[in-house]
Amino acid sequence: MCCGLNSAAAGRGLPMRIDLVAIGKLKDGPERELYARYAERFTALGRGHALGPLKLVELPESRSSNAAERKTDEAARALKAVGATRRIILLDERGKSLTSQGFADLIRRERDSGAEALALVIGGPDGHGEAMRPAAMLELSLGAMTMAHGLARVVLAEQLYRAATIIAGHPYHRA
Repeated sequence: MCCGLNSAAAGRGLPMRIDLVAIGKLKDGPERELYARYAERFTALGRGHALGPLKLVELPESRSSNAAERKTDEAARALKAVGATRRIILLDERGKSLTSQGFADLIRRERDSGAEALALVIGGPDGHGEAMRPAAMLELSLGAMTMAHGLARVVLAEQLYRAATIIAGHPYHRA
């Protein structure tokens, strides 16, 4: 058994793809550069551990006139972008908090269960539309504080890289 994979993951021979689906587009600048740095690190390390690549899907914010309509529109487009991926994690301030080790364990379990893809979805400024919630296997919080969506992407990319280092037994994570 290679790389800590069980027979289901090893048997299919394909890495578990990770899609980060985000409402809103980052402008060029430090947040985009930092996101790219961690996404590249995750993809490079993950390759040897049946993880990745990490793909960013940016969807424009809805132009609907009220929050409920915006959330409904954005949820429909996010679900379409996720496509056949049925392993969906919603990023939500009311979600469950995990330690970095707990997040790595979740990623490992999904990979080892034979999941082909995992989608992490960051909603728009108004939050997630209700259509997203029943589709999600988990609602995950990055913390109780509200943060800018661009910063949330950076934190999530770093945590994905950290999870890959934990799975790989790399010394980056020293908790």
